[in-house]
Amino acid sequence: MSTSPQSVSRRSFGRLAAVAAAATVGGLTLGACSGRSGSASPDAPLRVMAINHVWSQAIAGRVAEFEERIGRGVSISMLTSDQLSNSYNVKLNASATDVDVMMVRALQEQLLFATNGWLADLTDRVSDAAFDWADFQEAPRRRSTTAGRVLSVPVVTERPALYYRRDLLADFGGPPGTLDELMELSLELANRGDDFFGFVGRGQRSGAVSQWSSFLYSFGGDFTAEGRSTIATPEAIAAYEYYGRLLERTGPPGATNMSLEQAMPIFAQGKAAFYVDADAIYTNFLDPAVSTVQDTVGFAPFPAGPAGSRPHNIPSWSLAVNEFSLLRDDAWEFIRWASSPEMVAALQADGIPGARQSAWSDTETLAAFPAELAETMRISAENGIGHDRPEVLQVGRARDIVGRPLVAGILGEPVAAVAREADAEFADFLVRDNRHRES
Repeated sequence: MSTSPQSVSRRSFGRLAAVAAAATVGGLTLGACSGRSGSASPDAPLRVMAINHVWSQAIAGRVAEFEERIGRGVSISMLTSDQLSNSYNVKLNASATDVDVMMVRALQEQLLFATNGWLADLTDRVSDAAFDWADFQEAPRRRSTTAGRVLSVPVVTERPALYYRRDLLADFGGPPGTLDELMELSLELANRGDDFFGFVGRGQRSGAVSQWSSFLYSFGGDFTAEGRSTIATPEAIAAYEYYGRLLERTGPPGATNMSLEQAMPIFAQGKAAFYVDADAIYTNFLDPAVSTVQDTVGFAPFPAGPAGSRPHNIPSWSLAVNEFSLLRDDAWEFIRWASSPEMVAALQADGIPGARQSAWSDTETLAAFPAELAETMRISAENGIGHDRPEVLQVGRARDIVGRPLVAGILGEPVAAVAREADAEFADFLVRDNRHRES
């Protein structure tokens, strides 16, 4: 991912090769602050602000056809995650009009942006029969709605996958179908004296929460229920204890410091039997430049716990319209085009998982993925839960609180007492968070 903002205007630059050579722009420059008043110049480009991601790169390569449709140029600024967040904070606080289409994380930012009045209401627009809102998977579709209003349209989805070593499981009948089997096999295959681990996964306090969520759901728990903390219920404590025991007894040393960047290479370098993380990162294990397991890696659905297999299925990135945009109609047309059945099918056939069920039901769109992974993704997309973190305004703070018992479990400390302390802290946090939401 580039560390500097990139701007792409197809009218000016021609073909896809120009994307890489696009001029650097000042992504944090404050735009005009005229709110919703006034009108845009006929020559003004439609401005799209996006994460530098394979999806936005693919869209930039196709945007010339959209420019011809609306008779207006399109400028796409691609930034890192931190740059994008900082830019939104500066621009939207100032009611800037120089952003029209916004690439957002529905689970991380939408509630806060909605509370601040930064997102245009798309409810009537998605209700157009030709758009076919019902074609979007239920879990991502529900996450696009805040306080009864549709505020974003999902374009990229993500689920967990169980990555495993096929060569090591040949004598065990294949990958584990339950969490009990995952524990048994991880203990059986671990040889930590020789730096080989049964299981590797994220253990960092905040960063581990999203992947741990599928363990929580599969034990029958959740982060909240009816607005109240549920992280000290018997189901949540059992999920904390299980995950902690899995990493403590079969995982690598220093697991509590591991985020994606630290955990993933351990599996890629052939030093672990199992790994649970996002299905979107699968290419790391097929690339011989970074992986030694490209010929032996397998893909399986998330194992079933006491409540069954309940992985998350989330909209990792969505498109929204800036409430202060002077080109809201053109911004919506961009979203219609970029999230159309034809576009989603084309991008998914290139390996970018979308949110439309019609694409997931078309075997041709899944041909870009390894067959075992495609089936894993399809199963999780059908039964997935639509969130992988607490649904609150201050997501980062909530993850930090919820992650405390995770760390205790990985360190082999008693989990229940820490979970009760975290539960009390989270309960207080939820009261304050709701007050901010209502103010």
